[in-house]
Amino acid sequence: MKRFIYIAAAAATLASCVGDLDTLPLNRTEPISEYVYGADENAYLSGLGRLYFQFVSNDLTDLQQMDGGASEIIRAFWSVQETTTDEAKCSWENDAWVRALNTNTWSEVQNDAIYAVYVRTLQGIAYVNEYLRQTEPDRLADRGVSAELASKIETFRAEARFIRAYLYWMALDCFGSVPFTTEDSPFGGAYFPKQASRADIFNFCVSELEYLRSEKSPMLPARTAYPRADKGAAAGLLARIYLNSNVYTGVPMWAEAKAVCEDIFTMGYSLCPDYASLFRGDNGQNPQACAEMLWAIDYDANNTESYGGTTYILSASLASTDITDQSRPNGQTNGWAGLRVPYEFVSRYFSVSGQDYETGTYNVTDKRGELFYIKGRSESMDGALYSFMNGWSSLKFNNIPHDTTDGAYLATSATLNFSNVDFPMIRLAEIYLIYAEACMNTGQPAAALPKLAELSARAGIPAPPQVTQDYLVAERARELMWEAHRRTDLIRYGLYASDAYIWPYKGGDSYAGQSFPDYKTIFPLPPTELAVNTDLIQNPGY
Repeated sequence: MKRFIYIAAAAATLASCVGDLDTLPLNRTEPISEYVYGADENAYLSGLGRLYFQFVSNDLTDLQQMDGGASEIIRAFWSVQETTTDEAKCSWENDAWVRALNTNTWSEVQNDAIYAVYVRTLQGIAYVNEYLRQTEPDRLADRGVSAELASKIETFRAEARFIRAYLYWMALDCFGSVPFTTEDSPFGGAYFPKQASRADIFNFCVSELEYLRSEKSPMLPARTAYPRADKGAAAGLLARIYLNSNVYTGVPMWAEAKAVCEDIFTMGYSLCPDYASLFRGDNGQNPQACAEMLWAIDYDANNTESYGGTTYILSASLASTDITDQSRPNGQTNGWAGLRVPYEFVSRYFSVSGQDYETGTYNVTDKRGELFYIKGRSESMDGALYSFMNGWSSLKFNNIPHDTTDGAYLATSATLNFSNVDFPMIRLAEIYLIYAEACMNTGQPAAALPKLAELSARAGIPAPPQVTQDYLVAERARELMWEAHRRTDLIRYGLYASDAYIWPYKGGDSYAGQSFPDYKTIFPLPPTELAVNTDLIQNPGY
């Protein structure tokens, strides 16, 4: 019997630098087999494009009745990584997922954001597995694929394996133990995949990424096909996974993390001279910004019309009344009045002073702290967690190109309903910080000081005289703010659930904050999944 897999037609295409990966508009009822692939290169590129498209897709297949934009994986992952911490809060009190994440009070009851991360990751893995099945050498030979094309397809397969490893990393970080499948797993019918331990998924990801970054891998060389994944992306994700090895497996791997970072330093990446330019609407076309990106998700306002990703971050960061303030535009038409930063976070890490909420001005030395908007705001969220005008807005992500002044942009361009800002999945500054942490934990902190000095110089602040955990907690907060790292970082440092570090509304509805149970360092498996696959075991505590 012919094998079938049904894929929803793509509503948009991957654009800009990945125009060659435009998604093939497949009919949901057509089998993906020789009919789709055949011996033509474009078909295999289209199939690969569908895998990348998983990161920006609003398709609601297998997501019950959810808002499509809210279910996009970057948006959902960002929400669980940021709003559950001191770094961001959301004012949408009537959205079912918001209150539980803001206050760390989620339970085994299904939460839309948590559910979306779970389903999107496993759904994406299933797509990768099928792509790998359809591109096996024997199958290509049966279709008459030329040796030259088969060699190219090996590169496509390597990219697909990287995408799968990234999705598995998201799953193991958020859920620990999840159903595990590869292209060799049974599929279809009544098959329910077995649950793998967190350590087993960790080991699988490490094995895949070590191969993909190796000389024998057909993965694209570093810095050759932005924003497609390459050996630099594989090494970057591997360094991040090694960084968190102690959390995932109970065994630290600092020396391994350090070695991978040192390999990345030979690949030709460089820091973008201007921090703000990394997050502007032309960051995918700006060579200096691209030089810092090990991997990014491409957003294009004309093609990837998603209410997730950086559109979510841009639109939810301002109110509709802010959009008309031409003193600090962000090139976005919509103001959703959702996301902001607690003042306590800003004060702790950016040492702001002299804030005037009527004029919207404040003083800060660190250039990374210049990207806030406070006009018309109230400083404290005390008793006002769901009032958007309480707290500081972040304009870190901005649709206006880096080489265009705000006035010129407004004079010549209409603001956009969607985002042009590529989302940085892995960038060199993160690797510098992983390296510093690995050096500190291997007794070689001095080796990292020159890298930290580069970050400090870009930010316009003095370089640190030494490497300490307190410094790294703060510097990662400053450098990587709103890039979906904070929850993972606080867990690694032992600050997430414990009373060692308290922030407003941590662990409940009290502004004072409190600790919460340690089992919440991972999220519950969705109850609907447990009901379908009775072999799954819920995470402890839920």
